[in-house]
Amino acid sequence: MAPLGGRISSALIPLVVAGGFVGVMWSSLRTGWTQRSTDFPNYYTAAVLARHGEPLHKYYNWTWFEKQLSLAGFEAQLGAYTPQTPLAMLPMVALAGYKPLVARRLWLLVNLILLGVVIGLLSRFTEFRWEWISMLVVLGKGSLATNILYGQYYVFLLFLITITFCLLDRRRDMASGLLAGITTGLKLYTAPLLVYFAVERKWRAVAGMTLAIGFMAALAITLFGWGDVWHYASRVLPRTLEGGSIDPYNPGNPTLATFLGHTFVSEPQLNPTPIFDAPWMCFLLLPAVRLGLMACTTLGIGFTKTDDLDQDFAWAVIALLLLSTSVASYTFILLLLPVVLLLKTAGLRKRVFLIVSYTLLNAHLQANWLFPKVLLLVILFVVIGWDRLKSVPPIWSCSAVAVILVFSAVDAKMRMMDYAAEPGRRYPQIAIEHEGLLASYPVISQFGLFYQCMESDRYALCWLRDGKIDHIRLDGQILHPSATTASSSISFELVAPHKSTMMEFDPAIRAVRLSGQIAPPEPAADVRSPDGKWIARISGIEGSRQLWLDNVATKETMRMAGGRCDNAYPAWELDSSAIVFASDCGRAYGLHALYRAPIPSR
Repeated sequence: MAPLGGRISSALIPLVVAGGFVGVMWSSLRTGWTQRSTDFPNYYTAAVLARHGEPLHKYYNWTWFEKQLSLAGFEAQLGAYTPQTPLAMLPMVALAGYKPLVARRLWLLVNLILLGVVIGLLSRFTEFRWEWISMLVVLGKGSLATNILYGQYYVFLLFLITITFCLLDRRRDMASGLLAGITTGLKLYTAPLLVYFAVERKWRAVAGMTLAIGFMAALAITLFGWGDVWHYASRVLPRTLEGGSIDPYNPGNPTLATFLGHTFVSEPQLNPTPIFDAPWMCFLLLPAVRLGLMACTTLGIGFTKTDDLDQDFAWAVIALLLLSTSVASYTFILLLLPVVLLLKTAGLRKRVFLIVSYTLLNAHLQANWLFPKVLLLVILFVVIGWDRLKSVPPIWSCSAVAVILVFSAVDAKMRMMDYAAEPGRRYPQIAIEHEGLLASYPVISQFGLFYQCMESDRYALCWLRDGKIDHIRLDGQILHPSATTASSSISFELVAPHKSTMMEFDPAIRAVRLSGQIAPPEPAADVRSPDGKWIARISGIEGSRQLWLDNVATKETMRMAGGRCDNAYPAWELDSSAIVFASDCGRAYGLHALYRAPIPSR
């Protein structure tokens, strides 16, 4: 019989751990319980739209989605649905019937329950006491706190990946593959697991994952129609895979794609001074590094003589994070699963390495411009997989390198051809001194250039004149500016929680008043120049539109802006000397900036 003191000490451990968790997370828990803002509104609003049957392709239009956020009841909240999959909002559909704050609280409770389930499962499968795993969770408090604070998705995603592993460990390969496929339909993180299952020769898991991906695709088509799902697959998905989501140069998105873009690609507003202005290096290295990671993982696992599910699956999950193009501080909670699996058989030195790596990757590190988390994740990948990498025969390694280099060189050449057609190679970007990320819907009047701009917490009407920018801000989101003539007032839509009102701004007296318009006009695809000699024409589908210039007299036409990106909303300068238009080339999908394209000599 255990001594009374020992029993009391054992009973106190769970209380101490629980008290420590609440103490460390109290601020985030309290804020997450009382506020509706941050990332949760994006998923919630998309779920509301899905319940109402709204077209999927509109979700990826930043302006339209911002309007829906406000109408759903979110005040002073910027948001976007890029780069989410069509079904990413599916877990929120049941919550969308509740008011936003109630839904947010329910989601927080669900996440806390799922986190407890993950801890319990890991304790059962590794024989670590749940208290020790909980302490590891607390060490990763930076990531967990932002998940709670923002109402993010990654505790739920951790739960799904953990269940996938548990089913695989119990030799329920078909069920494991089915769940991995369903998870891929929600978030693309687990898509490379299909290759992992094939390398491990778990063909039932391959079959299950393939079936589940097909089912999720069919479900998306049923909900949104083939056209909208194809719009995502052909336009949104390729852009998000190229290099990030909202700001493809921001070190706050610690991915290999962002690191390479930040290092080698110049963008006047988002990345004006890269270390090396050599975009071809980015276009060459990005596919090479991604394919190299896939080759290292598949060959390393394939040629390893020992069959160690814990080690192989953990290494594969680390590779998933390195391959991702959308990573933030809250994403690294996913490392809990591989780190616990690796700790199971690690010696003392490797355990220290794993715990320190996990803590640092989940912490809020300084000097983001150095991309320390990318470096740490690469080091973790190499250290954990070193024995497997050494087992790959040299002939296979050399062959893989040769194939990857050839493919990457061909892809880089094609990408450079598209890059040369982008407006940033030919025209100056305007209004780059503005602090916001997005500028679109240009309107040119005798008073100057007006356009819709994004600020830190709202959309405003920006007014560029004499080289200076004025900001017209109201209580709500200012969207869709337009004008019927060069001397008329600027009409716009003012969207506040649960309502939309048409307003207008009179530049002559700087006054805002109600407008007689019922709704904002649709942007014209063809715009004739003031002198009548030219037509600026937009062709293509949203997401891949191109700008053309037609000569009315000669019927000649020339492309003014192209590339694998979107060019739209042309507006003529009053003397017909140039076109001002919006383009998201070299930026995230839908994140437009303004360019000025001079008309060629006549």
